[in-house]
Amino acid sequence: MKAIILLGAPGAGKGTIAEGIKAATDYVHVSTGDMLRAAVKAGRPVGLEAKAFMEKGELVPDNVIIKIVTERLEEGKSDAHYMFDGFPRTTEQAYMLDDVLKSHGGRVEQVFLLDVPREILVDRLSGRRVCKNCGAVYHIRNIPSKVAGVCDLCKGPLYQRSDDTEETVLNRLEVFKKQTQSLINYYEKKKALIRIDAGKKKETTQAEIVSMLKVPARSP
Repeated sequence: MKAIILLGAPGAGKGTIAEGIKAATDYVHVSTGDMLRAAVKAGRPVGLEAKAFMEKGELVPDNVIIKIVTERLEEGKSDAHYMFDGFPRTTEQAYMLDDVLKSHGGRVEQVFLLDVPREILVDRLSGRRVCKNCGAVYHIRNIPSKVAGVCDLCKGPLYQRSDDTEETVLNRLEVFKKQTQSLINYYEKKKALIRIDAGKKKETTQAEIVSMLKVPARSP
């Protein structure tokens, strides 16, 4: 069991980049954000607990998300390659992930830090709109729907998530900066951290990361 991590501030494009890497390789995409939002929507206890933090733009505590991550890994194959998006976010989570992977004979091999200018991050997040029915994601300027406020795929209504308002976005970025510097230092000391300029087109960023992976890309 081997793993890579996509690390970056909210709006850095971790989820989008991860989907591109998933399509080009055999990595299994594990998004704690998606798993937590699913738990919130289902009304599960862990979801309700996480919701209070997410709505304020704060990081969800370690003990709320570690269990769901561990269970996800235990569901997979022993020789699987995992790609984490949004996890770990603290050094404590990094230690826990190391322990879980080690217990399965695996380890974190590469950590890609997606660097994006602050003004681009604010624009990306505050302009994001999500379909209430199918979850499709749009941007009012970069990826607009054909009809304003209406999903192209299912015709459902589009809305702005409470954690995507500009005020909350700014708070999220500040929280990320304060709470993840030690995590960046941790992976730098392990010589696993690779800085990537993610302010460019997503295809460029994806190709750059795929070219650096230790696991070969899938043949066309």
